[in-house]
Amino acid sequence: MEAFTRKKPTDEMFAGQMTLKCWVKESLPSAVIQVIDRNLLRQGSENSLAEVDCVSSILKLALKCAAELPEQRINMKDALATLQKIRGHASVQNEKRLGL
Repeated sequence: MEAFTRKKPTDEMFAGQMTLKCWVKESLPSAVIQVIDRNLLRQGSENSLAEVDCVSSILKLALKCAAELPEQRINMKDALATLQKIRGHASVQNEKRLGL
């Protein structure tokens, strides 16, 4: 989550009950653009739905990996499979965008 938001859990904005996980969770799915590091999005283009959807999917997975209780966390095999699906979906969207 830190890499995609460019925020550390110790950032001063996370005080009291607000945490990095809460901030990301509350942003999904409708306000995810508000938490994404702008440097991850292509400059000069509108924030493509495909890019935002990809990062949103990764953040959802990150929340599953960071669940409070160990038994609630996704296992690594399923996490890898999810990442592969996200990559595959992003590749298809990119090919459509390029007209391939």
